[in-house]
Amino acid sequence: MGNRGANSPGRPAPDSAPEPADHPLVPAFHALRDELVSTLVYLLGNRDDALDAAQETFLKCWRARESLAEVQNVRAWIFRVGMNTARDHQRSAWSRRVKPLLGEDLMLPARDDTPGAAAEDSEALERLRGAISQLRQDEKEVFLLRQNGDLTYEQIAELRGAPVGTVKTQMRSALIKLRKVLNPHEPTPDEGS
Repeated sequence: MGNRGANSPGRPAPDSAPEPADHPLVPAFHALRDELVSTLVYLLGNRDDALDAAQETFLKCWRARESLAEVQNVRAWIFRVGMNTARDHQRSAWSRRVKPLLGEDLMLPARDDTPGAAAEDSEALERLRGAISQLRQDEKEVFLLRQNGDLTYEQIAELRGAPVGTVKTQMRSALIKLRKVLNPHEPTPDEGS
């Protein structure tokens, strides 16, 4: 009588599937959550919407977890789902209003940064934040997907529905603009030596 109902309909068999916390998607998502949120903040304009989109991204990934074994690059897959979720948020009627980018929301420091290292990089980080926020939307998306999402140019092109050459051009343009801000006294490749 102690085992009664253990295998009743609606309940999984004792060893049929890992517990949710033991599923490989959970640590994979947790490992890149801060970078994903940071990317989503740039795309959506504020931290609250980015956190909502990150949560929705996890739920979408969780619902598709059975196909995880077929995914070659889990990081790229999660970022792709996140980008699509951000686009959904941008299209929704309630979030069409323009939202200001707040400096402290734009980039989350890594969890293992020391206070001294963070202080040394703060000025450059502020310039980078400002420069990224000034990029055109297409340049910003390509840059963030490539740098934070670790997607290939081909994956970005597929995701954005654009030719690979266009994606590379947008990335090059973003990098030139960012270099000008971060190294204002160095000539860019287009200016010569």
